[in-house]
Amino acid sequence: MSFVSRGFHGRRGAAGTETRVPPGQHVTAGFPVLSAGPTPRTPLTEWTFSVRRHGGELRSWSWAELRALPAETFSADIHCVTRWSKLDTRWRGVSMDTVLDGAGADAAYVRAFCDGGYTTNLPVADVTGGRAWVVYEYDGRPLDPEHGGPARLLVPHLYFWKSAKWIRGVDLLDHDEPGFWETYGYHMYGDPWKEQRYHGD
Repeated sequence: MSFVSRGFHGRRGAAGTETRVPPGQHVTAGFPVLSAGPTPRTPLTEWTFSVRRHGGELRSWSWAELRALPAETFSADIHCVTRWSKLDTRWRGVSMDTVLDGAGADAAYVRAFCDGGYTTNLPVADVTGGRAWVVYEYDGRPLDPEHGGPARLLVPHLYFWKSAKWIRGVDLLDHDEPGFWETYGYHMYGDPWKEQRYHGD
């Protein structure tokens, strides 16, 4: 399996940022591209986002319908398991609270599913309460496909692999199930402050 890593422009953090950078991480001014496999490019006319449970679809939005939902613009620090951190990144998107409202957020876990076959698992508590978004803009512009566009999940308090690129929806689950990288040995949760990179960390 090969990876693409472009845009890494340094390892030294700015003065005063130390308390925002988890252990073992280095600040970068770039935005590295890390992908396993080719970049999917789904036409927006064919793009949908769905919330599913027990194999059935509870809610679904077209691209236009998702963009019509209440959106937020915000800044967040992001931390990649490959040890880079990028501070003060700017995003716009729809809160997962909005997406899951009335769709069965009493489930314990979600599994994000994406174009390209990627999945990742998260506790519902980590994608609600203003902690996660479906984002479609980065730094004031449409999100580039290489960074997960047209839309990606953003869960900035966890390692960045949990912020699934090319997201197409979430499955609501009663139990935790490993996603793509978790089946290859990545941690089931992924807290950067606890350095939960791999199973056993």
